[in-house]
Amino acid sequence: MNSKVKKVVVTALVGCFGWVSCAFSQVAVAADVGESVANLYGMSIKEAWAYGGWIMWILAAVSVFALALVLYFMTALRSGAIVPRQLISDILTRIRNNDLSEARRLSDRHHCPFSAIVLAALDCIRNVPDCDVQLLRGSAESEGARQAESIQGQTQLLLDVATIAPLLGLLGTVLGMLKAFSGIAEGSMAGAKTVVLAAGVSEAMVTTIFGLIVAIPCMAFYAWFRRRASRQISNLEAATSEVLTSLIGMGARMTLSEKDSDS
Repeated sequence: MNSKVKKVVVTALVGCFGWVSCAFSQVAVAADVGESVANLYGMSIKEAWAYGGWIMWILAAVSVFALALVLYFMTALRSGAIVPRQLISDILTRIRNNDLSEARRLSDRHHCPFSAIVLAALDCIRNVPDCDVQLLRGSAESEGARQAESIQGQTQLLLDVATIAPLLGLLGTVLGMLKAFSGIAEGSMAGAKTVVLAAGVSEAMVTTIFGLIVAIPCMAFYAWFRRRASRQISNLEAATSEVLTSLIGMGARMTLSEKDSDS
């Protein structure tokens, strides 16, 4: 990850925390002046937050983390961050001109998955005296598989959030139901027990609702970023194939030149 992407991620994280802090402050101010911010099936957001208890704070932290991931993936899964077109053109030009040293310097200056694969191929040519086509392809494919796993694997974080958030909501529901039944066991009047049960169930469902509110967008973004990552991996494979073809062609031209000079 280059410094520019790091700055974007840090800015996104700070912005997310600032946004959440402002949101909480606005809810608190609205509650203090007696205004309802929003109604959720007969209760305000502040009331729902109080009913959910400490589980709501965990869900809030998870939602901030998920938002930071979304902003990061929007930056990291761009074509310019994985397979820069200008870099492809410059490297191919250097290879076709038999200037592998400059091609390596270009790859070393631009940190991206494509440049990592090119560096692996060029290092194989430089470090192995008799680097044949199979060894060259194997080196590039090995690094390409590692980069593809890195690109595709990082999107799994959103899937993890989409899985964990409903479970946190379910945990809050179980705790709420336990609290409701404990209140029934301690009650004496039948009518009061019914009221306590109904209130406990409604309170318990709040965490499940908020857990789903976090999980559903995360699942949607995960599906979108997964397709986007697959498309970028396909572009990476195509660019790698062009580079390997140019390197193999350069080797063939050098072999023919040596044969002509010997003859």
